[in-house]
Amino acid sequence: MIGSLTGILKESSFTEILIDVNGVGYLVFIPLCTFDKLPKVGEKASILVYTNVKEDDIQLYGFATAQEKQLFKLLMTVSGIGPKIALNVLSTMSVSSFCAAVANADLKAINGISGIGKKTAELLVLELKNKVKDISPESSFEKAKVPDALSKSMEDAVRALVQLGFKQENAMKAIHELAAGKDPKECSTENLIRLALRSLNK
Repeated sequence: MIGSLTGILKESSFTEILIDVNGVGYLVFIPLCTFDKLPKVGEKASILVYTNVKEDDIQLYGFATAQEKQLFKLLMTVSGIGPKIALNVLSTMSVSSFCAAVANADLKAINGISGIGKKTAELLVLELKNKVKDISPESSFEKAKVPDALSKSMEDAVRALVQLGFKQENAMKAIHELAAGKDPKECSTENLIRLALRSLNK
């Protein structure tokens, strides 16, 4: 199984790339979110890869971030969701936006994705509601109660704390408790991180 590729980007489009790795050209299908992060053609590129093996074919799907690859793999576990629809999801919504839509059962937003009807949207919510938080911690924040700007600050603060070595659940709990008791104007990412570090290091 190919897990990642690093080489020279030979060709690039919204849906696929050709990457030359030591003289071997690999055709890799990608979502729009990955295309936006690619370097210019002719430059060195590194992508994470999901290898999809069929009886008569092997297809490679590439991603710029671990979150994108994680969500793609999670989507593929749902009945009726294949690589094409999984790519549509990543091409239509950001990882955090989709995870938040699933966590909050926002069927209207999910229905807006090409290839996903009402029944499939309901199935995605049913099967993934308790799993998306492992990919996107901020998806557990209720959008109805948390302003967009504050939600973004909370999201960035949680990610920063996880990168510093704190457990995701502890980081989420600390940030959520801090934000709930403060004026949104006081909840910049930097301030939330500073206060959370003080709380978590007690």
